[in-house]
Amino acid sequence: MSVIVVKRPPRALPPDVPSEEVTLESPPEIPREGDNNMLMNLLPMLGMGGSAAFFFMPGIGNPFMKVMGVIMLGSTLAMVIAQIVKSRQGPSGQMNQERQDYLKYLSQKRREVRRTAHKQRDAQLFLHPSPDQLWSIVAEGRRVWERRASDGDFAQVRMGLGPQQLATPLKAPETAPVEELEPLTAHAMKQFLSVHGTLDGLPLAVSLRAFYHITVSGDPDTVYGTSRAVVAQLCTLHSPEDLTVAVVAAPGALAEWEWAKWLPHVQHSSLDGAGTRRLIVEDLGEVEELLADDLEGRSRFNPQGAPVADTPHVVIVLDGGGVPADSVIAGADGLQGVTILEVVPGDLDELRSSLAVQVAPGKLTLESSSGAVYTGEPDVLSVSEAEALARLLAPLRAGSADGDEPLLANLDFTDLMNIGDAGSVDVSRTWRPRTLHERLRVPIGLGQDGQPVMLDVKEASQEGMGPHGLCVGATGSGKSELLRTLVLGLAVTHSSETLNFILADFKGGATFTGMSDMPHVAAVITNLADDLTMVDRMRDAITGELQRRQELLRSAGNYANITDYEKARAAGAPLEPLASLVMVLDEFSELLTAKPDFIDMFIQIGRIGRSLGVHMLLASQRLEEGRLRGLDTYLSYRIGLRTFSAAESRAAIGVPDAYHLPNVPGAGYLKYDTETMVQFKAAYVSGPYRSGGGGGGGGGVRTDRLPVLFTAESVERHVIEEPEPEEVPEQEDDALADTVLDVIVQRLQGQGPPAHQVWLPPLEESPSMDRLLPALAVSPERGVHAAEYTAQSKLVVPCAIVDKPFEQRRDVMYLDFSGSAGHGLVVGGPQSGKSMILRTLMAGFALTHTPYEVQFYCLDFGGGGMLAFEGLPHVGGVATRLDAEKVRRTVSEVVGILNAREEFFRDNGIDSMGTFRQRRAAGQYPDQPWGDVFLVIDGWATFKTDYEMMDPVILDIASRGLGFGVHLVITSARYTEVRPALRDQLLNRVELRLGDPMESEFDRKRAENVPTGQPGRGLSPDKLHFLSGLPRIDGSSNTEDLSDGMAHFVSTVAEHWNLPPAPKVRMLPTMLSVNELPPGGAHPERGIAFGVDETTLSPAFIDFENDPLFVVFGESESGKSSVLRLLAKQIAERYSTDKALMVVADYRRALLGELPDSHVYKYCAAGPQLQEVLTGLAGSLGRRMPGPDVTPEQLRNRSWYDLPDAFVIVDDYDLVA
Repeated sequence: MSVIVVKRPPRALPPDVPSEEVTLESPPEIPREGDNNMLMNLLPMLGMGGSAAFFFMPGIGNPFMKVMGVIMLGSTLAMVIAQIVKSRQGPSGQMNQERQDYLKYLSQKRREVRRTAHKQRDAQLFLHPSPDQLWSIVAEGRRVWERRASDGDFAQVRMGLGPQQLATPLKAPETAPVEELEPLTAHAMKQFLSVHGTLDGLPLAVSLRAFYHITVSGDPDTVYGTSRAVVAQLCTLHSPEDLTVAVVAAPGALAEWEWAKWLPHVQHSSLDGAGTRRLIVEDLGEVEELLADDLEGRSRFNPQGAPVADTPHVVIVLDGGGVPADSVIAGADGLQGVTILEVVPGDLDELRSSLAVQVAPGKLTLESSSGAVYTGEPDVLSVSEAEALARLLAPLRAGSADGDEPLLANLDFTDLMNIGDAGSVDVSRTWRPRTLHERLRVPIGLGQDGQPVMLDVKEASQEGMGPHGLCVGATGSGKSELLRTLVLGLAVTHSSETLNFILADFKGGATFTGMSDMPHVAAVITNLADDLTMVDRMRDAITGELQRRQELLRSAGNYANITDYEKARAAGAPLEPLASLVMVLDEFSELLTAKPDFIDMFIQIGRIGRSLGVHMLLASQRLEEGRLRGLDTYLSYRIGLRTFSAAESRAAIGVPDAYHLPNVPGAGYLKYDTETMVQFKAAYVSGPYRSGGGGGGGGGVRTDRLPVLFTAESVERHVIEEPEPEEVPEQEDDALADTVLDVIVQRLQGQGPPAHQVWLPPLEESPSMDRLLPALAVSPERGVHAAEYTAQSKLVVPCAIVDKPFEQRRDVMYLDFSGSAGHGLVVGGPQSGKSMILRTLMAGFALTHTPYEVQFYCLDFGGGGMLAFEGLPHVGGVATRLDAEKVRRTVSEVVGILNAREEFFRDNGIDSMGTFRQRRAAGQYPDQPWGDVFLVIDGWATFKTDYEMMDPVILDIASRGLGFGVHLVITSARYTEVRPALRDQLLNRVELRLGDPMESEFDRKRAENVPTGQPGRGLSPDKLHFLSGLPRIDGSSNTEDLSDGMAHFVSTVAEHWNLPPAPKVRMLPTMLSVNELPPGGAHPERGIAFGVDETTLSPAFIDFENDPLFVVFGESESGKSSVLRLLAKQIAERYSTDKALMVVADYRRALLGELPDSHVYKYCAAGPQLQEVLTGLAGSLGRRMPGPDVTPEQLRNRSWYDLPDAFVIVDDYDLVA
């Protein structure tokens, strides 16, 4: 059984009851008969009548005077009549009025007395609760063992219910003799005193300190029921440290007290075979032996004597047990601080105790040795009720401190919440359904009276303090601890289905460390100061949550607020749970300094959060005047811990008191309306956890571990041999030990449905391609591919994950190359991940399209990362910056594909690339090896600089390519590096972190928030942040071994593709045999073939008839002489000797013997010879000039002369010149 330590807070006081004596007023007296002299009353009236006659005397002609006379005469007559009527009534009219007034007075007093009676009844039932309600005190825990030895009602026990005098005694007034009083009111006063002077049904309590021997006798069942009620009250309201209970029962009566074995007050410090020994014995002498230390030094009983200091009061229940003749306790005078409660199932012949309690069903009589007798109805408690209560008390143990100074003493969280051992927290009990009053209401500390100070974050219309609040506290004031206490208290008392949290800390402190594992937590956001981009992300996430709740209320039935929604759900409507959301933001003041516009979101929450169930608590170390502009009206409660200055205290709670708080962590004020302010001391939740269960310490003998029956009687101990002592490990350092918070969080983990996640972790780990795509599969037709991917027919591939904090989710980011945005541009600063996203793009195509459907031709002018993909069956070739020939050939290959396809479309009537893809997928055009072709250039600026002559070629590909399935994808450090004509063609754009965010084409402000130092992070066209995927399929997000991951990916795809790969880039041969060229006369219309064109890899021709001059440039040993030999051979094959002759200048004699002799007119190995030959040739040529008689037709076919053409071949022109 686990142990629950009870640390008693200062005692809760009962309701105040007035005690002033009430003296009633005297009832009215009967009036005496007076002299009714009618003449004396009529004389003034007759005088008025005579005066009225004056107005009618002759000579007075004024009509107005006569009117006045008539009025005066009428008044006189009315007064005479009224006097006559009054004289006939006598004094009875006055008496009736006085009687009514006095009865009204008694009615008013009756209401006052009834209010006092209600207060008195409430206070008495609070002090002396009914025995059948004691279990609720134990279950609630606040008042368990509340009475201390210094309290005036210590050891007072309720015996039953009976009459008591009114707390405000009613005193009769001094009156005239009864015969002179008005009888009705006098009788009413007498009845008032009789009825209201005493109250029925109030507890009849007995102080055990005033009696050393009490007998309970009468009906046996009632006797035991009353005795059980007495013991139950004592053990519920008194600590075992202050009160000890022992039972001395005859063997036949032990069964009646079997239930008492569970009471902690009955446990002795010694042990038996079942644990601590129970003070339930058959002889009083055993009790005296066991309690010898407690009984030693006690004086004889004195009712007026002072209680025994520092020792418990002992209550001995004597039920027929043996009493030794020399018993100290049962002596004639008894012992101070010891009370014998003798149980006598039957009637007593004589009074043998200082107080005799006689009981019967429904009847109670208390008779003291002084002769005082009280009657009433006895309390009874059944055995089952008593045992249930005892079992509730069984795990409780007295704590080491009682917290007499609640504002200074440390208060453990478990004591505040009354949950016992943190390691035994049971959510099935703590998460019980809560009433509307208990909902969102949690203690945060103790007040000056030792009572828990409750923070209720419900709205005021639900009797709460309001949904939003403020907490300010200087460094060391305990602010973080208070926030942890509040959050954990709400989590312990509310299920994750009804309450969720957003916990944010701007400075990234340890305020909410360890709380993320609670099922209630929807977001834990820290380190915002280190990365201000997260602030905007948090705003999007919270704003999105507000909108989500609004849409949920609207779609569920247009509910006005969450209260109506929950009512409908409780009534059976099929609605999903919508938990209240408490957002706690620490260091919000610094957040507003960094992001002043964030206050708009706070105001929005303050305005609409109440109806959406969103509650906000803003905490800070400092609070400047005016910082809360517009927001303070929504902060309905304020918590002020110790502040740095009086001004900050005034700004927080309106008064400077928080500045003068003691330097004790957790001391503060709670202000929740314009006037109410409560001082409190917060609980401590971060202390090291100490298990409540106690194992026996080392040393002493050991007993066996066999189970035994737990009985009231002592159980024999079976001692076993003590084994060799084991080495006890050193106690774990408190700094490394689990805290109370850690242990409770572990108990809560996994206990309820997880909260709806408002905050997803920031984009930090790049996903591998197998996480961006459906499950991969292998098939002979498609190789390694995403089996359930549905966009194979389109050029849509995943390449990244995009962060959508407003929608509280992440989606895969796709790039679509099937439409007008078929060309791509990746822009990003240095080390921003441009090459990475290109490889991810290619990996995406490789896993969703076959090498028959897409092909890649790559120019790597970056860091060489594209070479890792050269073995991919989809890749036709990868050329680096240093491989100039391959660069040119790659571009030429793509241009050749474009030109050939354009001609193929025309010849086959293909109207679009979509038609071509469809027909080719259906099996047509098997001779077409290319599908959609991608020319990928990584590092556009370098390419443009090194191969400037290819810039127009690339622009041509961009302009014409999309219509024929040729795509261009390039990377650049800046947008401006790509000239507008080309940039306008590249509509599919990926923007990574830019060197200068002001160059962003999507959103300059948001581009500033793209973090540096995280390759792959960028901004999508939708202005959302994304993180590039990794070109690997092993599920790893590690970039350290990315080269191994890419090699594994390439080898896996290549291994499972058994069909032809993408056509490779064809290169110029290193050795070209003359036999591979057409003979010189094979194409007379095109001229003479002398090599292979690198663009088309077809023969290259020179037409000397149109271009008679030809120069061959080259370094030494580059093959210039070989070209001349080839040309000479081709000329000889092209022309007969009568058509062409050659003059050869060969100073180095490299061509000697290598030329066809039939066509060599002159071979010159020296300058003089060459000069002579050329001089003669010049004269011959001059004679060939057409004369005036040559016709145009002769000029056209050169028939005006029949001499052979002269080919002057000069090897090493620099020697000749």
